Amino acid sequence: MKIFAVLFLLISNCSSSQSLKVDDTSAIVPHSQKTLILYLSRTKNTKALAEIIHNELGGDLVALELVNPYPEDYDAIVKQVAQENETGFLPPLKTKVDISKYDTIFLGFPTWGMQLPPPLKSFLNDYDFTGKTVIPFNTNAGYGEGSSIKTIRKLGPNITILEVFSIKGGIERDGIYLTIKDSREREVKSEVRQWLKKIGVIH
Repeated sequence: MKIFAVLFLLISNCSSSQSLKVDDTSAIVPHSQKTLILYLSRTKNTKALAEIIHNELGGDLVALELVNPYPEDYDAIVKQVAQENETGFLPPLKTKVDISKYDTIFLGFPTWGMQLPPPLKSFLNDYDFTGKTVIPFNTNAGYGEGSSIKTIRKLGPNITILEVFSIKGGIERDGIYLTIKDSREREVKSEVRQWLKKIGVIH
């Protein structure tokens, strides 16, 4: 009977893991799966968020870097990103990842011009995400993630996308940079834990 019970549990677990659907916020991401936490950050708020997630789950924490970094000047980067979005230019990435190692990918990004930043478009374009689970997390100036999730769906039609975590970070235009620190960081840690529980990553 004990052997039968174990086999039943194994079969049940396999069946449930194969029935995950896009945006199924109750989907369970097994701890045995290899996890990548990849992020793009300019004011270090997305980096802070990525580190909070990493501290909760472990896995590989990787910063997304470009072959040709963006300019430090705010007006210059706004102009360059606008041109890239308009022309569809995908900036080449310095960061290289063996995507085959990972089943679950946390994808962190700031909102730029209410869109997904071009480096994230490059990343999604460069790799095959078929069968992967992507979990987006986002920082913004108070206006949400814009069209970012729609773009992720378009660039990765064969991936499972779980519920995004989106939170207000810095406002570089106004000279407000890292805000996820001190008491605010403690608040964000609590919110992240609630989110991870909601999407079934932790219990």
